[in-house]
Amino acid sequence: MKTPYRRSKALSIDIKYVINPGMRADIQIRESQSTDVDALVEMYLKAFPDEDLVPVLRDVLAAEEDVLSLVAVRNEDIVGHVGFSICGVDGQSDHIGMLAPLAVHPDHQRQGIGSALIYEGFGRLKAKGIDQAYVLGDPDYYCRFGFESGGSVAPPYELPTEWEHAW
Repeated sequence: MKTPYRRSKALSIDIKYVINPGMRADIQIRESQSTDVDALVEMYLKAFPDEDLVPVLRDVLAAEEDVLSLVAVRNEDIVGHVGFSICGVDGQSDHIGMLAPLAVHPDHQRQGIGSALIYEGFGRLKAKGIDQAYVLGDPDYYCRFGFESGGSVAPPYELPTEWEHAW
């Protein structure tokens, strides 16, 4: 049985000071399109064979607004994806970007594609006036981008009971 999420922790970053280290010349990053869905589902199933992130992916792709969904393309093939849901925080007027999901095809991992997607996402969020991003994810991976343990922000969606401690 696939698990909905790995053991993860809520992390946040103030993105207004993050600098994109640069793009790989052989990778193009663009906003996802409706024609990308089948390729993205196939990639997520390969990237996360023991987890079921497809429902999260489909929710992000189905949103008509308040979502930034980017794909990394190499030689016309989709090799990576990141989604950011743009949402408000109770008691604050500012919006934040909630990073989820992120995947890179297994044949293209450890080549900087996930990093390029995240930094491109940060840049596009900053252009929209968003200075803060959160992720429910592996601290060992996301801390390299400057994410730190979050605190008082509740998730914009219901988490399984066993994950409530992550927020």
